[in-house]
Amino acid sequence: MLKRRDFFKVITPVVVAAMLPEDIDWKGVLLAAPSTPDRYDFKTPFYHLGLSRTAPEITALCLDSLGKGKLSVNPILPQQAKTNRAWQATRNNHSITYSMKSNGSPTKDCWTFQFAPKHIVIRSMATAGALLDPLVVTFKQLAKNNRANHATLLGRMEKSRQQMRLPCVLHMPDLGTARITCNVEHIGLGYDAQRRDTPQFVEITFPPATAQNPIIEYTLEITAIYPKLPGIEKDPRYDGFRRNFLNIFQINPKFRALANNASSDVVASAVYEYAMVAAKCPPLAQGLTCLDILRDTLDRYCDGMLAYGLVGYGANYEGVSTAPWDTPYDALDAMPSLLIAACTYIQASEDWKWAADRLTTLNAWGFKMLESDNNPNGLIEYPLSGNHGCYSTRYPFGTSYDQHQPSNAWDTIGFGHEDAYSNALAYRACVMMEQVVEHIGHHAEAEFFRVRGSRIRAAYFRTFFNPQTGLLAGWKSSDGQLHDYQFTFVNSVAVWSGVLDQRQAAAVMRQLLAKMKTAGYSFFRLGLPGNLIPVAIDDYALGTPGAGAFQVYCNGGATPLDCYFTIEALFRTGMAAAARRILYPMLESFESGSFQGVGADGMTKDWKNWNGQCFGYEGFLVDGYLTLLAVLTDRNAAQNH
Repeated sequence: MLKRRDFFKVITPVVVAAMLPEDIDWKGVLLAAPSTPDRYDFKTPFYHLGLSRTAPEITALCLDSLGKGKLSVNPILPQQAKTNRAWQATRNNHSITYSMKSNGSPTKDCWTFQFAPKHIVIRSMATAGALLDPLVVTFKQLAKNNRANHATLLGRMEKSRQQMRLPCVLHMPDLGTARITCNVEHIGLGYDAQRRDTPQFVEITFPPATAQNPIIEYTLEITAIYPKLPGIEKDPRYDGFRRNFLNIFQINPKFRALANNASSDVVASAVYEYAMVAAKCPPLAQGLTCLDILRDTLDRYCDGMLAYGLVGYGANYEGVSTAPWDTPYDALDAMPSLLIAACTYIQASEDWKWAADRLTTLNAWGFKMLESDNNPNGLIEYPLSGNHGCYSTRYPFGTSYDQHQPSNAWDTIGFGHEDAYSNALAYRACVMMEQVVEHIGHHAEAEFFRVRGSRIRAAYFRTFFNPQTGLLAGWKSSDGQLHDYQFTFVNSVAVWSGVLDQRQAAAVMRQLLAKMKTAGYSFFRLGLPGNLIPVAIDDYALGTPGAGAFQVYCNGGATPLDCYFTIEALFRTGMAAAARRILYPMLESFESGSFQGVGADGMTKDWKNWNGQCFGYEGFLVDGYLTLLAVLTDRNAAQNH
């Protein structure tokens, strides 16, 4: 006779469908999921859930938003038993129920997990006289065998505690997404993350039923959230786009803001990139959008939260383990990033009330950005000179370097003084601020930003263009020297920002492609190098990754970071074929999860040399997933031709 635990080994999908409740839409196919001695398993093409045999604990969880059975990763960290309660687990055709044993009395059902093709229902039932423990799910973030995942919750957090409101979204980058709803209002999920502990983790807590809420039912709906574009559902080239469009969004629960990843730093210089994707993202759930999350993050900055790149963001800032920004100057790209993000939010959401309410802060950011033009020649300047040796000879790492960091997000290369990347962003910020403040009737401020933007544009090309290479240099130091290492991202951001005219933009991008060919770089599955020739040792921060080692980290390492701008700039300058030669191999890498996790040498996959050897350290760095936004341009260009 077939035992209950062996039932799912042999039952057919047709029989299972017949036994499910009538209100469950069974359109999936049950995958083979034989239980192990310590675990019950349930699989459909959309998820794998493993449950302990001895207690209500999730011991395996993987999602596949596209329903292709991509379920080999189990990033769950096993939980230590928190009580000595005895449990009895009963497996039915479509559910597992945990009942509390009680000294000869009838068992009482406390937790039930019910399965459907694209849904998991977790039901907690209060038991008189017993205080139930919450259901805690902990995800490993880093593991050498890559059985880890930088999972995150996306939603709106309570201001006073680490609790995520419902509905929200559980997103597992490179795997899948689950929309989480609850039958009880005002229930939130506990949400925590830790970077410095070993292992690094993200933890989600589902509160149990209580006397006040005797039945709490959480529904996890497996879904894929991305902008709908004609034809991509049937084109496997875009699977990575559909699966991973949300990858750029990670909320650090301790800061309650978007960050490098859920356990990493908040970074002011990156907020504008989050905003660009949020503006194009469809709703996450009823009453919840990525623009809501962006607004919450911007509110944190408007209310005074600091971040990496801003003066005062030190070790243990707000009690969080951080990578401190000890330099006595704000990064030159920090204010432009925050302004572009705020304007992007306002224009995409049409939340003009928020714009008016926050105008004083936005103007203050703008004035702070522009007052750094100390020449004055129209360009903003970083206080450190950017001269050869500024960060290496005079300030070797381990002595004073930490107090003299370069001027932008590529913070191991000696950008300083007049920084081409930051000035391109400043121009974009001025244009957008002019539009926003004009719309709300502040004509004097609009004129101020128009004039200052025009001054940046007038000075930009003549300051940074290097006629010897046909490219824009990365920075012009205070001694008048151009520092040109054939920066892909600098030239591309300048085109994207509009600070160049169309003739200049096309010439720069043609030359960038030629330099890439000369350098022999065609490994687009790895992303792009930030620079195509080695950065001189006296233009690099000694003691940091990439110092004196070309193709390592920021010194020419291949990365998905800022590749969007190169692809977008190529599309804008009429070089669509070249744009797609970069984009399509990267889409393959996004689908295969090639930018998340740890390599064989213990370094992480967010940076690699041109042979594919890993040289990263974060394990998951959200900025690189901005590249997925280029698919919208790609499909629009295809439709127009």
